[in-house]
Amino acid sequence: MKRLFSISVFALMVLLTFFYACKPDPQLDFTTKTAPISFPIPQGWPKPFYNFENNTLTSSGFELGRKLFYDQRLSRDNTISCGSCHQQFAGFAQADHAVSHGVDDKLGVRNSPALFNMNWHTSFFWDGGVNHIESQPINPIKNPVEMDESIDNIIVKLNADATYRSMFKSAFGDETINSQRIFKALAQFMGMLVSSNSKYDKYKRSEAGITMTTQELNGYDIYKSKCSNCHTEPLFTDYSFKSNGLPLTVIKDSGRAHITLNPADLYKFKIPSLRNLKYTGPYMHDGRFNTLDEVLNHYATGISASSNPDAQLAGGIQLTTQQRADLIAFLNTLNDEEFIKDERFKEVK
Repeated sequence: MKRLFSISVFALMVLLTFFYACKPDPQLDFTTKTAPISFPIPQGWPKPFYNFENNTLTSSGFELGRKLFYDQRLSRDNTISCGSCHQQFAGFAQADHAVSHGVDDKLGVRNSPALFNMNWHTSFFWDGGVNHIESQPINPIKNPVEMDESIDNIIVKLNADATYRSMFKSAFGDETINSQRIFKALAQFMGMLVSSNSKYDKYKRSEAGITMTTQELNGYDIYKSKCSNCHTEPLFTDYSFKSNGLPLTVIKDSGRAHITLNPADLYKFKIPSLRNLKYTGPYMHDGRFNTLDEVLNHYATGISASSNPDAQLAGGIQLTTQQRADLIAFLNTLNDEEFIKDERFKEVK
């Protein structure tokens, strides 16, 4: 009898062991994390310039990119991360800072641009000095007034972290950490920063219960007649480079000409999107304006002939008080609160 009982208990233990062995350990199972995840193109939007064709988008790659984005070890003194100058609550710009702040509290000369809808960008930075999203991070990492670090040092730091080795293995198949994998992972995270759920977007998609007020619709008409040549729907930029006639400062930033060495490109900067303006101030490449009223004042009376202004700005952009209020009301429909609160994009500690 005891022998039969012992055999039964042993058989039950074997069965239970087999049962639990077949269940994936939630801490070790990478089947869902390594599976491709989707990158849906919003309704009515053009095809993106970058489509992950040579960088398969996966949950593990995205999560690795997010961890890298918020890791201060990417800087020389371990104090500055990508997320330091690109804060989610500020539309991934830097709130209340006219120019970027880097290691040793050094100041850059340009405003930290907002990061969203990056897969549609054909170039990066205010001067377009980089033309691929996977190459973009090297500039702030090596810039002496931003992160001031070398890729070799970063690789040493990451290799010393068992969590990173595990994450690289999950994302790329083995624990090898190199620059290409770092930049591909960052591109997966940054490429997923899509802002497409503002009131404007929902209105254009004819979602139930979404209507524009009369003032917002009037502002939409003003936008189409006064702003849309450069800030083209639905991304609200055409990604070209133009001078908007900002008076020159003592810095005399040459803009696009710094890259092309073409005098015709002097003081031209990349046209930013009008999306999420509620969160991304201060405005312009050097953050000189704190409010949209200041921006509109510039376009009305502040165009400087000395800074190579675009021909479309001859005579400025004149608006009545009511037209200005209507335009700002429309611009506020481009703010995407869902984007700045999206849990997927927050730092995971």
